[in-house]
Amino acid sequence: MNNHFPKSERIVSKKLMNELFTMSGSQSMVAFPIRAIYRVNKRQESEDQSRENEGGRTVAPQILISVPKRHFKHAVDRNRVKRQIREAYRLNKSILCDSLISGHQLLIAFVWLSDSHCPSAVVQQRVVSLLQRIAEKIKN
Repeated sequence: MNNHFPKSERIVSKKLMNELFTMSGSQSMVAFPIRAIYRVNKRQESEDQSRENEGGRTVAPQILISVPKRHFKHAVDRNRVKRQIREAYRLNKSILCDSLISGHQLLIAFVWLSDSHCPSAVVQQRVVSLLQRIAEKIKN
């Protein structure tokens, strides 16, 4: 799998956001300073045809990254943290793609929990930990 992060892998639909945060069936886990909220959905036929990759492979998970304003007042600080999480996910998303069941859609929200910055290596380590734990859960 390539290491791109196209718009098709981002959660932009309010309907999907509501499914992820308000409906039952979503699960959560923490690797401080990041919380991952995830949900596995069955995809509809129209989505399968429009988003299915060539060769019958499954599509990549869709993610959302949130850094609350109460933790970082300045947008430049929030954007830095989002960039760190996005890069860590982009480099390690193959962990999830290998374990995703065909015909299912995985939605993940990463929420920042700390009031301070962390080095990129620490952020990457925590994202990898979360991705491995999510992959293990969705296999079962």
